[in-house]
Amino acid sequence: MKILIVGANGLLGSAAAAALKGRHEVIEASRSSDVSVDLAEPDSIRRMFDQVGTVDAVISCTGSVPFKPLSELTDKDFRAGFEDKVLGQVNLVQLGAEYISDGGSFTLTSGVLAREPILTGAAASLANGALESFVMAAAAELPRGIRINAVSPTVLAEASGYHEFFPGFSQVPADEVGRAYVKSVEGIQTGQVFALD
Repeated sequence: MKILIVGANGLLGSAAAAALKGRHEVIEASRSSDVSVDLAEPDSIRRMFDQVGTVDAVISCTGSVPFKPLSELTDKDFRAGFEDKVLGQVNLVQLGAEYISDGGSFTLTSGVLAREPILTGAAASLANGALESFVMAAAAELPRGIRINAVSPTVLAEASGYHEFFPGFSQVPADEVGRAYVKSVEGIQTGQVFALD
């Protein structure tokens, strides 16, 4: 399979690439790689797909959201998180569907805050929940047997800088998250959220 990983330079993208390389042709894309893309710009997404051509699967490991107390979150904060994490990945699906082979797949990335809250995480919970709802709905409408799922991990064991913000949460190793991306790409499920708690 020819697999495009967007956000390949990050911890999650690296885990996905490591799990899939060797068995598949993996193309890595990010804002700073040879295959460059900025999901905030639809024209950038189109240029990336024109450069890469038809692929069998797309994995998106992107998106950032502001973490602030609810009383300090502004409309601008919520919009920024939604546009970066949600609309960027939605645009990747909308614009990329014509570049996916029949029976191919999209795998998006959400996160545990769709299921369990933390202090300062309201914007992230909003974005993750929206992504997971989009995956469920889009699965029923994507053409040509194209599948779509989301990988939704808890805090990564390797992301020690975040551990104090997730008190009592289990931590998942990056290689385990990588296997969830494999399950989404190589499996048959669609409209699913692969939760790693």
